[in-house]
Amino acid sequence: MKKLLLAVMALLGTYTATAQQTIEGVSIEKNLTVSGQELSLNGAGVRQKLWFELYVGALYTVKKSSNGSALVNADQPMAITLDITDSKVTQSKMKSAVEDGFEDSCTDKERAAIKSQINEFIGLFSEAIVKGDHFEIAYAPGTGTKVSKNGKKLGTIAGLKFKKGLFGIWLGEDPADDDLKDGMLGK
Repeated sequence: MKKLLLAVMALLGTYTATAQQTIEGVSIEKNLTVSGQELSLNGAGVRQKLWFELYVGALYTVKKSSNGSALVNADQPMAITLDITDSKVTQSKMKSAVEDGFEDSCTDKERAAIKSQINEFIGLFSEAIVKGDHFEIAYAPGTGTKVSKNGKKLGTIAGLKFKKGLFGIWLGEDPADDDLKDGMLGK
């Protein structure tokens, strides 16, 4: 009986160690590859507005960190995934949220310097957004920020300054959602 109990505990321990994390019905992958670099899940959480849970966001990094500012400024591979969980997230609301996010994550001068990249990024949201859509926003040094939707590449936006402003939307001093930031930072 003791051996059977130990075997069951070992099996459960193995299962727990390899199980994916699930938030709001969204399975969060433990790893993600960006430009040949394997990234690990840093943390994840839910973007809420009022009482609506709009999407699940996950952050992937080379090395775990709870320092949002350091991650925003880092010139290293990292990615954010967004899984839309509410039909209230639409194409026009996403574009508006991105514009608001850049206003909060950048100074006027910083925003002016990357205005064309911001417009290019917003232009990537040219198709309808529906519940269940999966976005991947992945930064690779020297290449830029690659954006895909449901596995289809939408485009790449060049520049570390753009990456800093974009990742600042979730990880900066004035994030879109404090609880989501904490979740992404593993707090």
